[in-house]
Amino acid sequence: MERILDYFFSGIGAMTWQNFAMIAIGALLIFLAVYKKYEPMLLLPIGFGAILVNLPLAVVLGTAEHPGALQILFDCGIMTELFPLLIFVGVGAMIDFKPLLERPWLLVFGIVAHFGIFIAAAVAYWGFGFSINEALSIGVIGAADGPTAIVVASRFAKNLLGQITVVAYSYMSLVPIIMPPVIKLLTTKKERTTRIQAKNKNIPHWVMVVFPVAVTVAVSILIPDAAALIGFLMFGNLIRECGVLEKLSSAAQNELSNIVTLLLGISVGASMTAQNFLNVQTLLIMLLGLIAFAGDTVCGILFAKFLNLFRKKGNKLNPMIGACGISAFPMASRVVQKLALEEDNQNFILMHAVSANVSGQIGSLVIGGIIMGFLGGM
Repeated sequence: MERILDYFFSGIGAMTWQNFAMIAIGALLIFLAVYKKYEPMLLLPIGFGAILVNLPLAVVLGTAEHPGALQILFDCGIMTELFPLLIFVGVGAMIDFKPLLERPWLLVFGIVAHFGIFIAAAVAYWGFGFSINEALSIGVIGAADGPTAIVVASRFAKNLLGQITVVAYSYMSLVPIIMPPVIKLLTTKKERTTRIQAKNKNIPHWVMVVFPVAVTVAVSILIPDAAALIGFLMFGNLIRECGVLEKLSSAAQNELSNIVTLLLGISVGASMTAQNFLNVQTLLIMLLGLIAFAGDTVCGILFAKFLNLFRKKGNKLNPMIGACGISAFPMASRVVQKLALEEDNQNFILMHAVSANVSGQIGSLVIGGIIMGFLGGM
């Protein structure tokens, strides 16, 4: 009888206030996912994973000699980068690059609007004493691209993977809250009411098929470390555009994305142990993630305003499209179109906003590859 009682009370005795705090944080993430609709497909499994990994005696996580289910999923799916790359297949199958191909010059916003990454990384490195690996991994939060943030962090900042992932996906869901105040601060009403003529072009089917192949080859040659990221994204897009794999395209957009997202979420939750998460670093990462997001918006808008200095009257850009050069597709472009309609209910800049937004998806992978190449060569 005594042994039985000892067994039942062993779990209670193994719990600390830190474990209970992490269980509360996991419950908060579930609440935000269910009742606030903040990235529910990611935050709900991450929250439940955080609860599981902080249960007594680490039974679900296991030990080094006998890894548990969560540890196996984490090692096989996150540390091998398999889950994030499979997510990119689904994302690629969802993206229509035709608006970008109609306005290819907008690709520049997909690069410029990610400079906030380096602003946040500089603050992390020089301001808060993070290592260069940790600082750049934190900065990638600003790409608004969760899988890229996971890949970079899993290589160069494993100790911060849980915090970086949770902050990245949390801020992605807060794009409609973060972007509008920054946009209004940096633009005048006249600039926000600027209309852009949308000239749609006929893009031949062969171009849509060649595009993902050409981008994969070009980016991989120039930035070898981005090959896997861009390759899996463009493979998904090729499945979409080829026109002969409708069932596979539908499966990539739905079944594959849904299953891998659930496994990725609960696996990331496996890194949210109390000792890894409950520290001052987590609060700093939240602050730096906000700096990265806001910095991206600022850089994109200021670059659009800079281009307007050289454009003729009547052919000006609406600076708000510069804020769409991040990877939060299609949320960022919807936010900008909503702001445009608030100022002028006949102002439709969605196609330009979408063009900049899909360029941001490519840009986030390019920047991620550059960062990995830089850190890997150190």
